Formats: sequence, C-alpha cells, structure tokens
Amino acid sequence: MGIRGVVFDLDGTLLDNMALHAEAFEIFMERHGLGQWGSGGTEGSLQLDERARIDSARAKDRRRELDGKRNRDIFPVLFGRALADDELRRYADEKEGLYRELSRGRLVALSGLERLLERLRLRAIPAAVATSAPPENVRHTLAELGLAGRLDRVVRADEVPHGKPHPDVFLAAARLLAVPAADCLAFEDAPAGVAAAKAAGMTCVGVTTTFSAAALATAGAAPDVTVADFDEFLAGPGAWLMDAQAGSSST
Repeated sequence: MGIRGVVFDLDGTLLDNMALHAEAFEIFMERHGLGQWGSGGTEGSLQLDERARIDSARAKDRRRELDGKRNRDIFPVLFGRALADDELRRYADEKEGLYRELSRGRLVALSGLERLLERLRLRAIPAAVATSAPPENVRHTLAELGLAGRLDRVVRADEVPHGKPHPDVFLAAARLLAVPAADCLAFEDAPAGVAAAKAAGMTCVGVTTTFSAAALATAGAAPDVTVADFDEFLAGPGAWLMDAQAGSSST
C-alpha cells in the first residue's frame, strides 16, 4: 500500500512520557480520595504480596482501558459517576496542569523521530498529529520537544464527535492532510489508538513505549507492525524511507 501521509499520536508515541501522566493521575487521585491510579479496594484478609499482585493487575487493566482516551471519557470512570461539564473541565484542568508542571524540562523525543521527520520532509510526505490531549498540553509538549513549527497540523479528539477507539480523529487528520485514510501510516502507543487508526483504514505501527505488542491488540484490533522506537522503524519496516530515491513507497 502506498504511503502518502503520516499521522502521529502524541503522548507515548512522539515521546515516552506516559509515566509522567501516571504520576499526575496518582497525585490527582490522592487529592480526591480516589485511591491509587489503577487500583481499587481489596479484601482486608489478603496478604500484602497478594494485594500488590491484584493492584498491579488492576493498574494494567485500567491503563489498557483508559490510555489514549479523552478526559471527558476518563474522569467519569475514575469517579464512578456521570460528571457535569464544569466538573469535567475543572478536573481535567487540575490533572493536566499537574502533568505540565511535572514534565517541564523533562520531555525528550523518542529515538529516531528527528531522522524520520527529515526523511518525510525530503520525500514531501505530509505529517499530522492526532491526539486526545487538550490544547494546552499539545502546545506544551510540542514546544518542549522543539517541534511546534514542524508538526503544526494537529487534530484533537475534543474537536471530533467521538474519541478513540472511534476513528474520527484519524479520519479528520487524513482530511487535514488531503490524503485518503487508506494511504496514511499511523503511529500509536495505546490499544484505543490502535483500534481507532485501524478503524479509519490506516496502516498502523504500534510503538511499545507503554504496552507490549500483545497488549496493543486488546481493544479489538492489532497493529500491522510494532517497534520500540523510530530508529527501529527506519531500520525495519520503514527502511524504504532511507533509500536515496525520492517518492513514496510502502511499509
């Protein structure tokens, strides 16, 4: 399949920053008496090691369920109830403010990203970002990475009817690039994002910064290939981009 456009997820894909989001959620949930990020109540008779095992499993399940989704879809799950719009905005602003504070000066692009963006430029293959992040985080993260002027085509999930795992944000990114979705290559790090990219009809590269290759398939669709970073992509399925001859090719 010819690749004429590339669509990147932001968090966990352009950079390995999901641990910072998890840290922000931990602080937020402690403040609001919601327990720990990904854990819930356990029977008091459980031994400590069993409690830790169960909490770890619950954390992984929650991360698989929620990573990559919009705040408006995440916070009702955390609070266990429907939230009014003003509550959603207040909680989202609080948590994302924590993330920006924690991440300032600590964000680094995933290995190989600069080389990949340069190869896309040389081949005149346009790129966009399709993200569930709020606008303040998009500006913060791209600025911290020095990419604000290079990845300036951005579609956010709060700008489309349905967030990931629905395909809306990827379809909107393809329209922004003026490239059919079937001719786009998507990079994603979360199960919901992989499912969204595949539902849009895109070829999808799973980036294993947060989830294993097996875990990336748990939202109902598997990525076409998985890589640890963009260096691995360029050395393997994306090696065609390193060829001297200009022009698009396939994965």
